[in-house]
Amino acid sequence: MPINSERDNQQIPWYSKALQLITQDVLLKCLGTMILIGLFFAVYFYLLTHPAYPVTVMPISFVDELIPFQPATLPIYLSLWFYVSLPPAFLATRRELYNYALAMTLTSIIGFSIFYFWPTTLPLPTLEWPQSPEIDFLKGIDAAGNACPSFHVATAFFSGWWLHYLLGRLRAPLSIQIFNWLWCIAIIYSTLAIRQHVVVDVIGGLILGGLMAYLSLQYHKKTS
Repeated sequence: MPINSERDNQQIPWYSKALQLITQDVLLKCLGTMILIGLFFAVYFYLLTHPAYPVTVMPISFVDELIPFQPATLPIYLSLWFYVSLPPAFLATRRELYNYALAMTLTSIIGFSIFYFWPTTLPLPTLEWPQSPEIDFLKGIDAAGNACPSFHVATAFFSGWWLHYLLGRLRAPLSIQIFNWLWCIAIIYSTLAIRQHVVVDVIGGLILGGLMAYLSLQYHKKTS
């Protein structure tokens, strides 16, 4: 009987298993994600407007100068807030949800600690671009502070790594795995294309998000 059950489970299409996971504890997943995002923004904007130490201006590299200003990538940049909700949707148990939330919280705490002791900003006067109402609106809300490490990059990379693992567990096709990483890379690139970050910020975000994704996945695999 167990053998047949395992065989039947393998024959279920990956998208059917994904839908089953998405609808499982859906209220907890939605509320948990919104609460974490809300708390994140509360702390983020407080540190942004109340730096405890002198603010360091991040350097512009030759790579930053090579990347053209592309306001059309703004929707990709904003898609992060949907992208980060996908890994929790594919988690199977409440224990997995709590452990994932803890890992994301620890990632935020590390980033906020860096922002507190080392506030950073972009050299906006040297980054000129044509008039773009959408970008002006974004920068009016999210000023160019708390630049390094880029939380946008860190959370995108963290989510992308976890999605890679969870899609593999669902036996999703290679095309879906590739799409996941293309989406992740596009979000990271968009932070440079709309002049919200520079390359140094992106590298810092990749280090933070990658390290925490690796450690949290190692813990998850040992305890699951």
